[in-house]
This record gives sequence, structure tokens and C-alpha cells, in this order.
Amino acid sequence: MTTERSGPVDVHALTWLLPKGMRSRLGSLADAASVLASVRDARVLRALAPAGFRGLVLREGKQGRPTETRARHIVHFDWSYPSDHPGMRALYGRAKKGQWNSDTALPWSTSVDPFDPAVRLLPEGFIDFDALARAGARLEGKERLELVHCLTSWMLSQFLHGEQGALFAAAQVTEAVQFFDGKLYGSTQVMDEGRHVEVFHRYLDQKLGKLYAINDNLFVIIDALMSDGRWDMKFLGMQIMVEGLALGAFGTLYKQTSEPLLRELLRYVIRDEARHVHYGVLALREHIGQLSERERREREDWTFEVALLMRNRFLAYEIYEEWFEGIMSRKAWRSFITSTPGMRSFRQTMFTRLVPNLREIGLVPARMLARYEQAGLLQYMGGLAADRLDGDGMIAELDAERDPKGTRGTAVLQA
Repeated sequence: MTTERSGPVDVHALTWLLPKGMRSRLGSLADAASVLASVRDARVLRALAPAGFRGLVLREGKQGRPTETRARHIVHFDWSYPSDHPGMRALYGRAKKGQWNSDTALPWSTSVDPFDPAVRLLPEGFIDFDALARAGARLEGKERLELVHCLTSWMLSQFLHGEQGALFAAAQVTEAVQFFDGKLYGSTQVMDEGRHVEVFHRYLDQKLGKLYAINDNLFVIIDALMSDGRWDMKFLGMQIMVEGLALGAFGTLYKQTSEPLLRELLRYVIRDEARHVHYGVLALREHIGQLSERERREREDWTFEVALLMRNRFLAYEIYEEWFEGIMSRKAWRSFITSTPGMRSFRQTMFTRLVPNLREIGLVPARMLARYEQAGLLQYMGGLAADRLDGDGMIAELDAERDPKGTRGTAVLQA
């Protein structure tokens, strides 16, 4: 790998004479301060600050040991076992039919060579290598394939960590939700999430041979949700925010990868995730309308701030620290990774799945529209919410986008 450094010196250049470890630590602390300073609403900042300190400053997800988070939600029992939500009962029936055994459903015997240019993990144009060279790092030949391997491993590692968070959140939500039909459905989601942890870890371990630590921003969100005592905030954070963004990310990777085992794995996971987000919309649509104005405004601001934090999750600093620290500044890396074609596509598809659900449950009021527009998120407002889509419809749509010469599919509407 050859390096090029030119152009005006910015403030980041002042740290280049420091030892690499100290430079990295100062850079991550500066990013942590920037993330927390970007949260405008004081109530949202107070809610995220403890998790932000653990994740962004102490970097507990990077310590190589298990993390302990103190949960404090209320467990809701109902000894009359009512049938109290027809939509959730129907979703429970669909979930039972949709269970699958990862050992037999997926072709694990498939040989995966992450360095085979004929069967690419990511398409050739996913990374703009010319822009990377302009930023100071010129890669050629096998180095390009190695970077793609690392970036794919990084993305799948974040999916894996997110699924572990979803597993624990689904267990908490099943305890805390006040609909008994929701508890029945929730039990199937716990099983789904455990299976997702299994398949992503198996693919990373057996096929790619590389696992990255959890991204600090993702750690903050998961840690904050685990310790929040309000059942609806757990729903909102995990079922709508994390699962919604994950569904979009899974769809992007499914559409772009040429590796057949990964595509089949994602096909199964997408079907499950579509039900999970649907569950969140069913649980929160009426509930949000019953909140006080103060409670509703808090959730409106919280979802917007967390949406921006989730967008920052895909800056892939772990890749920067492994490959490019000392070659380019963190500022140059941020500029590159936010503009490279594949990551732009990720963000677009992620928010296409998220923003319509926020609209559907009533958390994008008129007072917030200017902020959504300024953040570039208003363009996604007109899409279909999760209660009008199912997993098979999403797969058909993604297949049609991947193969535009075939019969162009549309999202399947629920009857």
C-alpha cells in the first residue's frame, strides 16, 4: 500500500507526532464529545449520557470482557390470559409458521473464498478506491480484496452484535409488554434473535474468519435500551429503530452480494425481521396517541437523535484504526466513508425502512419536519410502513432491483 499526503494541514495534523495509541485515543475521545454535543435536547442527552460515557469514553464494548448492564424494567403478568390484540395474535401465527432450523435450512457446505474476484462479497464499485487514493491511501490488487473482506466482516460483526442486543431486548419486552398476545408473539422473536446470533457468528467464524468488536455508537444505543425501565422505550428503540435500520441494511447487502450462502442467510433473516418491525408498529401506534404531550415530545426528540446516532454507527472507525490510522486523519476517513457508493446505499435503504414507521406510529410531528429535512431524512417519509409489508414481498422487491431485466416486483401488501 503506497501513501500520499498533500493539501493544507488542518488541526488534526497537530496530533500526528504523538504515538499511535495516544493519537487514536484522543481521536476517539474527540468523536465521543462530538456525538454527545450533537444531541440538542437536554432530556435525550440525560437519557443517553450514562450509556454514552460507558460506550464512547470507557469503550466498554472494546475491553474484551462481558459487559454488565443493570436492567430496571417492570415485569407485567396477566393471570387471566386474555386474547387482547387480534393483530398480534395473527402475527404470532405467522411467526410459528416461519420458524426455521439453521442447521438444515442453510447450505453450510458452500465454500466461501472472500478473495475470489469471481464471487464477490461486495460489488466492485462498493468502495471508491480512487477517492480513497485521493484521501491518502492507494490500494491495488489483493489489497483491495482484503479491504472488502475486512469491511464485510465489520458489517456482519455489527449485525451480530445488534442481534445479541435484540435477543436480550426481545426477552425484556416479552416480560414488560402489556398485551398478552404480544407476549406470545414476543416468545417467537426471542427464538428468532437467538437463531440470528447463531447464523451470523457461524458465518463470521467459519467462512470469513474475522470478528470485529462492537461499534461504540451501537454499544451506546443497546446499553441505553437495556437499562431503560419504560416498556414502550424498549419497543421504540429496538423494534422500530434498531430492527428497522437493520432490516434496511440486510436488504442492501442481500441485493449487492454475489456470495450465495450469505444471500440465503440474509433471505431467511429478512423474513424474520419484517415481522419484528411489524410487531413494533402494532404495539406503539395506539400507545403513542395516549401519551401526555410531554411524554410524546420526549419520544419524538429521542427517535430523531437516535436516528442520527445510528447513522454515525456506519462510519467504520474500527476499519480506519486497523488500516489507515497514521495515513489519513479521522476527518478525511469520515469524508471518505460517508461518500463512498456502497455506504451511501446502505444509509438510503436503512432510512427507507425506518422513517415510514416513525411516521406511522405518530412520532414525526410538524414541528420536527424541518429537522428531518435538514438531516436529509424527510425524503423517506412517503414509504410503506412495516404493517403494510411482509418479508416475502421485501425479498421479491430486492430480487427485482437486483435483476431489473426480470419481472419487476413490488412490495406485497398485507390483506
